[in-house]
Amino acid sequence: MKKTNPVDGKFQVVELPYGQGDLAPVISAETIGFHYGKHLQTYVDNLNKALPGSEYEGMALEDIVCKSQGGVFNNAGQILNHTLYFTQFAAPKEGNVPVGRLAEAIDKQFGSFDAFRAQFEQQGTGLFGSGWVWLSADAEGVLHITQETNASNPLTKGLTPLLTFDVWEHAYYLDYQNRRAAHLAALWQIVDWNVIESRF
Repeated sequence: MKKTNPVDGKFQVVELPYGQGDLAPVISAETIGFHYGKHLQTYVDNLNKALPGSEYEGMALEDIVCKSQGGVFNNAGQILNHTLYFTQFAAPKEGNVPVGRLAEAIDKQFGSFDAFRAQFEQQGTGLFGSGWVWLSADAEGVLHITQETNASNPLTKGLTPLLTFDVWEHAYYLDYQNRRAAHLAALWQIVDWNVIESRF
């Protein structure tokens, strides 16, 4: 996994690979404005304030996530999670399915993409409170679906994160209110499988 290093001692909000309204109607421009523009920016600002003079100053983001605790971990973890989340999407596309080696691995391990998707959504809807559902790979290329609470990331378990759906309420409440399951089901239309494959 490529590491994210600070620039001049500070981390930056990742640049979106699409326009703020390009994911609509799956994710509205308004949700991107709040979720990306305010929530993620706050995590970045908080981490940058906490790093000077700390043992984590100058570390890559991924190393901070694996070694820190408390407030530093919460902000670093949320930056990493949101960076992977926001950079995995593209404009909605019908019949959107995985590609390449990842598609083969999903079929082999879960039986079909539909079976994988159902299990992934079940893990997302079943996570109590705030957090993330992830598809990750271990060192042998075996795929894992995990629930991660709050700011946690599969990286701390020695896994390589590939795909994530955010189940914090701020990720979907403006567009779906309390309908988390509908939010998760809609997200498949905007997954950029070429990005996920490149992470595999």
